[in-house]
Amino acid sequence: MKRTRSPRGSGELLADEIIEAATALLLEHGDAAAVSIRAVATSVGVTPPSIYLHFIDKDALLDAVCARYFERLDGALAEASVGIDDPLERALQQGLAYVRFAVSTPVLYRIAFRQSAPRGPSKVDEVLAASAFTRVAGTVGELAAEGFFPEEDVAEVMLEFWAAAHGVASLMLAKPGLPWGDDLALAESLMRSVCLGRASRGVLGAAGRPSDVRAWLDRQRSEN
Repeated sequence: MKRTRSPRGSGELLADEIIEAATALLLEHGDAAAVSIRAVATSVGVTPPSIYLHFIDKDALLDAVCARYFERLDGALAEASVGIDDPLERALQQGLAYVRFAVSTPVLYRIAFRQSAPRGPSKVDEVLAASAFTRVAGTVGELAAEGFFPEEDVAEVMLEFWAAAHGVASLMLAKPGLPWGDDLALAESLMRSVCLGRASRGVLGAAGRPSDVRAWLDRQRSEN
């Protein structure tokens, strides 16, 4: 059905409708290849040229869809952070929120990380830099301020946390039949190991050898 003419100043609302329509098509078909500008236009009730007024091509539209997805991921991380003062526990909960969000949105998660950036600046990079990255960077920065690792290692630690969360989420989606445990039990064990492992390196030093770790653990057991 042809859409009635939108009132002046409603272009942003139309752009949102276009993004949501493209998202719905992705969820329906499970593949970005099945989503076309014509199909999105038909879903919204506009002509294809109306889509191009907002998005230069399909890649730009998919970039906007992925950016919207990462905005919602940041919302999940924010919700998981509420009321947690200890940055080490907050880092763990943010990691688990990431895994939980990914597993609950498998189609969009796969597409968001498979989608190549369009020509020029990527909306995805802008959103990540202003939301999820900033949120996790704040938590990691607090850990650095408490002496868990040097301030200059914040970016490196962020990538380690992200790699751990992304890795377990991707594997859970690829191999759902493996014994992951109830309520992300194995994912929680992994993220807890990563968080506590980073904390222990602050005590033992970055180059701590297995023998150093064993000696430190033996001391802890004897003291307790």
